[in-house]
Formats: sequence, C-alpha cells, structure tokens
Amino acid sequence: MREVDYGVYLVTDRNLCLGRPLMDVVLEAVSGGAGIVQLREKDADTREFVELACAMKAELEGRDVPLLINDRIDVALACGADGVHIGQSDMPYELARRMLGPDAIIGLSVETMEQVYEAEALDVDYLGVSPIFATGTKTDTGRPWGLDGLKEIRSRSRHPLVGIGALGVHNVAEAIRAGADGVAVVSALCSAPSPHEAARELARAVRQARRSL
Repeated sequence: MREVDYGVYLVTDRNLCLGRPLMDVVLEAVSGGAGIVQLREKDADTREFVELACAMKAELEGRDVPLLINDRIDVALACGADGVHIGQSDMPYELARRMLGPDAIIGLSVETMEQVYEAEALDVDYLGVSPIFATGTKTDTGRPWGLDGLKEIRSRSRHPLVGIGALGVHNVAEAIRAGADGVAVVSALCSAPSPHEAARELARAVRQARRSL
C-alpha cells in the first residue's frame, strides 16, 4: 500500500473559490501544506473534467502531491490520476480496484457503522468519515458522526481515517486526537482569503495534534 500523508486533504469546489481560478487556489493550498488533492467536479461535462484533471495532474506531479478524482474512474484513467475517492453508491470498490490496479489510491466514504464493518474486508487505502459535523457544503450525507463517532470508528477500523465535514483550523486538532489521520477540507481552503496561509495553519495544527498523541 502506498504511503500517503492525509494530514491536510483538499477537496475542490470551484463555486467556493471566490471567483479565482481553481488551479491557482489548489497550487496556493499545496504550497502552504495541503498534501493531497481530490478533484470534485459535479457539474462539469466529461471533456471539461478530463482537461482540467490532466492539467492538474501535470502541475501536482512535479510537486509530489497525489491527485485523486471524485467518483469518476474513467476520468482518473484518462488523466493518469493517482487514484479515486468513491462513495457507497458509486462504482463498487472491487471493480474500481480491478480497473485502476494495485498501486492506485482508493478511498471510500463511510456514513454508517455497518459500512465501516464492511470496509474491513476491503483493501481500501483510507476511509472518508463523512460527515464529522453537519456542513452546508455537502448536504446529501448521513447523520454526523461527531468526535465520539470518530473515536468509535478508530477503535474498530484498521484503515487510515480522513474526516470531513465542517472542519477547519479551529477543530482539526480535536479530530486528529479523536483518531483521524487527516482532515479533508473544502471551504476552509477554497474560500480562504489566502489558501496558502490557511493550508499552512491547518498543517501546523495537524502536526501539533499528532505530537500530542
């Protein structure tokens, strides 16, 4: 399994970038400390999605930052992405692994404890624990886990955990101490006045929380 630092995990949302080019926001965040990027394009058509993914892959490859594609195996294959993030209603994990190969990073969202148990039988690279707290950024989610739920998953799962949902510099330390290996953020970086500074603060909070464990 590939070694990846999930500490600060950027999930993109062009609508939250305050009118700035998405690429600029992503590269600023990466320069500040975001260590992995998930390209999420819910509204783009396939050609636009592929072109953007190819451009982003070229930029991130030189910075040694993995690029994951949200949901779309075809786009991941087309751009040579490092992997995908899939939800429970997306392509089944086994088929995604078969198509992308053993070296691809594949993350899976879990919204119930039953899904956590089922994932124990899967060779996924990480679980996206969604949502930790309720968020307006993504509303088609299950009941928030909260920090107690995150702790319970940590005690029952062998996989790295990436928390997502209303996380920012004010509470990432709590999420790390509750068992998360990293925090996925959308608006905390996409809508930050300076994505570089926001990523730097998040990365610092993650490092400090890890040292306190």
